Amino acid sequence: MSQSRLDDLFAYVEERCLWQFFSRTWDREENIEGVLNQVCRLLTGQEPLRGTPQERLFYADALAMANDVRERFPWASQVNKEEIAFLIDGLKSRLVDVTITRSTNRELNHHLY
Repeated sequence: MSQSRLDDLFAYVEERCLWQFFSRTWDREENIEGVLNQVCRLLTGQEPLRGTPQERLFYADALAMANDVRERFPWASQVNKEEIAFLIDGLKSRLVDVTITRSTNRELNHHLY
């Protein structure tokens, strides 16, 4: 995996995607997983999942992100499906680490909130 490509994707998500900052840990995990799985499907030419309202919500965010990634990063159209999947997995891991694991927001796991 190219570290610079992962850095590109991470910087994009940090700047443009609010779904990574939902108020609960489980919300953040669900959004990171759901949106990025759909992005991966879109970037690798697979049909996105749209069977449930939740899948359609993830698809809406993923569609904008996938289109932006193709437009902003020329390498996105030059890498194979395996590398896209590897990059998306790396991005998921980094987002979980930054927005959940190392977050100092104590409300993420507060039992009354």
